Amino acid sequence: MNPDQPEPDPTQPSPDENPALRARVPDHVAGGCFSTGAIVMTGPTEFIIDFLQTVGRPHRVAARVVIPHPVMPQFVEALQKNLDIYRSRFGEPAAPPVQPNPEQRRPTPQELYDDLKLPDEALSGAYATGVMIGHGATEFGLDFLTSFFPQSAVSARVYLAAGQVPRLLDSLKGAVRQLQERRNPPPEPLTDDGPGGPTDPPEDIA
Repeated sequence: MNPDQPEPDPTQPSPDENPALRARVPDHVAGGCFSTGAIVMTGPTEFIIDFLQTVGRPHRVAARVVIPHPVMPQFVEALQKNLDIYRSRFGEPAAPPVQPNPEQRRPTPQELYDDLKLPDEALSGAYATGVMIGHGATEFGLDFLTSFFPQSAVSARVYLAAGQVPRLLDSLKGAVRQLQERRNPPPEPLTDDGPGGPTDPPEDIA
């Protein structure tokens, strides 16, 4: 071995083991975008994450990322590990400011999007089958990937203030949990309510 060459770190995967490390970064996503919040939605076969820019008016969707259902738990696990590493190095990230009136009614999805600018180029979103995560002392960088032949590529690049990450992580975990509950609903309790059965409550508007 050449003594001038650094020895490989055995804790790091080799390029052959992790081809995503060689993902191409197209020019149109190289600059990335900064996000100050996110909306997580669940579709029939995928999750949709709308990364928002809420500085100034109108608020806008800076990037829309579409992630298949089986990939989301992997993203959650990777983001949790990176947050744990961040906390071990820098401590708890500074939380973003709290709403002045916490008892204010949460807007419906329609009301949220009535107040958001959704550019045409973001309507269909950027598909992702994986993610690479990095962080510094103040922010996290998320490179969403597609692993298609002949080469993996970055489909979207998003930067978040470190303090936004715990909130995003909670939203992602909640979306995964709701999907699991929808697929495996708990058994209904047996009740003696006559031949008609109990009356179903109205559904909540998410």
